Amino acid sequence: HVQLVESGGGSVQAGGSLRLSCAGSGFTYSRHCMGWYRQYPGKQREGVAMIDENGMPSYTDSVKGRFTISRDNSGSTLYLEMNNLKPEDTAMYYCAAEKASVIMPLGGALYRPTLWGYWGQGTQVTVS
Repeated sequence: HVQLVESGGGSVQAGGSLRLSCAGSGFTYSRHCMGWYRQYPGKQREGVAMIDENGMPSYTDSVKGRFTISRDNSGSTLYLEMNNLKPEDTAMYYCAAEKASVIMPLGGALYRPTLWGYWGQGTQVTVS
């Protein structure tokens, strides 16, 4: 069955960096779009970054120039390099996956968390 396991969260000071990882298994990784979402307490999940099956990334405006999403298809692992972290980046971060053939034709996947079928358990990022 599909599994997504995030790691790399933690506590850092403002201006610091973290690298999140998401190990995938149980599905054909190279045929899936992958995404990172975050959720603030009491709020809905919001898209942070996604990368399509060809490696094309997209970002929400608030993280452009600070975060970098990448994928390693050979290792079925997704990454999110986060630099110049700000207190407002404090949230639970989730990894998501969905077949590219399903999600890409629908458009706007980064801003539509309900389109994604598979989710990890989350990793907490705290910036003080």
